[in-house]
Amino acid sequence: MAQQTQSTAVAGHAFVKGVHGVRYQVADVARSVAFYTRHLGFTLVHQQLPAFASVSLGDAQVLLSGPGASGSRPMPDGHRQEPGGWNRVVLKVVDLPGFIEALKKAGLRFRNEMESGPGGRQIQVEDPDGNPIELFEPAR
Repeated sequence: MAQQTQSTAVAGHAFVKGVHGVRYQVADVARSVAFYTRHLGFTLVHQQLPAFASVSLGDAQVLLSGPGASGSRPMPDGHRQEPGGWNRVVLKVVDLPGFIEALKKAGLRFRNEMESGPGGRQIQVEDPDGNPIELFEPAR
């Protein structure tokens, strides 16, 4: 039975074909594109200003949804989708202390100080709308 479950998982799902991206709610799409491309090395993939843009880093894609985007519309119960929260993109980096110093000089806002654990070191930086991005340097 375990063998059959494993082969089904490897074969894929009838409906889910992969991860398309991570969606972040933002107030100003153009400002967010500038942040991700200038400070974190993402590449602009597509934009429909002022409502939407997507940026990528390798195979990872972040979908930036402004107030006018279909991915930002209120839920049926009226609950608004807003920036911030604690779910986050985690970027693997090298020389985390040096990167933190460069980002602080650029005026970026951090949620915490660098933390160290058995798996490595990490810190959370915020995009212009308060969405967290974790910068992670694995232990060597």
